[in-house]
Amino acid sequence: MSRIGKLPISIPAGVTVNFDEKTNIVTVKGPKGELSQDINPSIKFNNNDGQIVLEIDEKSPIDDKQKQSYHGLYRSLINNMVVGVSEGYTKTLVLVGVGYRVSNQGNLLELSLGYTHPIYMELPKEVKLETKSERNQNPIINIESADKQLLGLICAKIRSFRMPEPYKGKGILFKGEVIRRKSGKTAAAK
Repeated sequence: MSRIGKLPISIPAGVTVNFDEKTNIVTVKGPKGELSQDINPSIKFNNNDGQIVLEIDEKSPIDDKQKQSYHGLYRSLINNMVVGVSEGYTKTLVLVGVGYRVSNQGNLLELSLGYTHPIYMELPKEVKLETKSERNQNPIINIESADKQLLGLICAKIRSFRMPEPYKGKGILFKGEVIRRKSGKTAAAK
């Protein structure tokens, strides 16, 4: 059995969890939104008195190692959904570089990252976007969502426009991230 899969998931107040046995879909509703996840039939779903417990179905034809992997995976995914609809997830990105700017109009993000053209990115409606640009400070992007996977994908896409580089430390970084710096060319020509 998976160590993570054995842990029960407690359901906070204001969150409802429904499981459809025909389609094997778990739906979680809360104050921050609604999320759903398809579950493999080799995992049994039990909702007891405000706690969710996932168990492995021994009769399933899938091999044991795969069942254990699914056990931990689906427990983590459902826990992320419960936390997301109750509290939500937030990521903060910092633009480090001379002339880097950011602005938004609703969910349309405009990035100026030293290229010859600005980059426009339309974010899904499930995401809340906020940008800050203060004088003598690095521009900041705050992204908030109930879906942890979607939030990670969006942050990775934004970061891919200007990855942090190790020589000058420029690029799009997560808040608090430390870039391991390299020294430049130090050998003199002989």
